[in-house]
Amino acid sequence: MIGRVHLGLCCLALAACTTTQPAGAPPSAAPANPPAPAPLHARDLPIAPGTTTPPGTDAALAAFRRSCPSLRKREDRSGLTIAGDWTAPCAAAAAATDAGEFFAANFTPVTIAAGNGFATGYFEPEIAGSRTAAPGFAAPFYRRPPNLVEADLGAFAPDLKGRKLRGRLAGTALVPYPARAEIMAGALAGKGLELAFAADPYEAFFLEIQGSGRLRLPDGSIMRIGYDSQNGRGYVAIGKVLLDQGELPKGGVSMESILAWLRANPAKAPAILAANPSVVFFREITGDGPIGAMGVAVTPRISVAADPAFIPLGAPLAVATTLPGNRPLNAVMIAQDTGGAIKGANRIDLFMGAGPEARADASAQAAAAQVTVLLPRAAAARLLAR
Repeated sequence: MIGRVHLGLCCLALAACTTTQPAGAPPSAAPANPPAPAPLHARDLPIAPGTTTPPGTDAALAAFRRSCPSLRKREDRSGLTIAGDWTAPCAAAAAATDAGEFFAANFTPVTIAAGNGFATGYFEPEIAGSRTAAPGFAAPFYRRPPNLVEADLGAFAPDLKGRKLRGRLAGTALVPYPARAEIMAGALAGKGLELAFAADPYEAFFLEIQGSGRLRLPDGSIMRIGYDSQNGRGYVAIGKVLLDQGELPKGGVSMESILAWLRANPAKAPAILAANPSVVFFREITGDGPIGAMGVAVTPRISVAADPAFIPLGAPLAVATTLPGNRPLNAVMIAQDTGGAIKGANRIDLFMGAGPEARADASAQAAAAQVTVLLPRAAAARLLAR
């Protein structure tokens, strides 16, 4: 996965895993925060063969093709598909020339929880950076430490499938990995783990939350970095911390307002940053990017992050929602990523791309959505037979 939590959700921990109110949105615009329901069984899913699927685009078809190698071998945590279900649509995708006909012919629309959902957005930041420490570049991005232990809990208990525990060994005991405050104080310094350095520590913090980004180097070239792991600590939204402390007004929490506060309060800023104990570790990415949970580059305005406990990663989705500026969206998109705050049926995060427009749209995206999962016909037929 890219590893970030959604940009708006990073600002207020009032929903999903960290917040119910995206940045800049009024309280009524966000979904409520009940505990995430258990994944639905196949028998609970309405098969909706009469559902109108929006025409697929060439970009959606290309994104689906990129997912096929992983789709053919990965285990679907939602239980809706098995690897063999994707053989026919992937074979058809390789030869398809008409995207609309391809999606209509190879998939059956299925709704989970009547398709009612919520859509936020994320983007790929670009900030000033350097491969080495230099005057004006002092905020480090760290590589994955060699002593970080990552345990798949599903190997120990089936009901923990999909969950991971991260820490380090102290003798024979697995103990928590250093939190952000300890890392800021130098817990990883001098170990050769610095991958790159940012000019602005606050922009670096938000790039870390996104989980990937571009560093604009002093010579004008671009270095791309992406999620490699995380220190295992729970995410805390600093926007909520600032709100609770009365430093920002209710309804006035956004990425830009948080950045402005941090820059205006350099003495208080380190404690606020340290209030989020979660730290992301990075690797350099070459070629297309950023890389999503499917192991392939995500596509702007086509790829979405979803909860794999409900939606098969790699599956096409018919998405109807509203983009910032009251622009309607009705499109086929591909579930190719996951996110720490993207939990529950039909909770999706739209990848907006890179640049100022993507940043603005991702920051403002917060709207109800209608989500229809497009399942391979073999999977849908199996559901109908139950």
